[in-house]
Amino acid sequence: MKKKNTDEEEITLHLGEKLKRLEKVGVTKKRVLKIIKKQEKAVEGYYGQKIAQGLLSKNLILRVVDEESDAEVMVATVYPGERRRYK
Repeated sequence: MKKKNTDEEEITLHLGEKLKRLEKVGVTKKRVLKIIKKQEKAVEGYYGQKIAQGLLSKNLILRVVDEESDAEVMVATVYPGERRRYK
C-alpha cells in the first residue's frame, strides 16, 4: 500500500473493495495508514505477515494484515474485530 520513503500509495483491488464495504463502521484508507504507522499492538501472522491493530470504537478494533519488503508495505487485508477477543 505504501512505498517506503515516498508519499506514493497504491491500493489493491481487494483492499479497495474491502474499504468500501467497511466504510460504514469507520474504516478508511487514512485510518489503515494511521494504524500501520502507529499501532496499538502488533503480532506476527502466518508466512511472515504482520498484524497491526488499532481502535475503531470503544468495542471494536481494526486489524491490518501486511507484508513488508525493502520497497513497500503491502496490505493483504483489513478486518474489524471485537476488542475483547484480541487482548
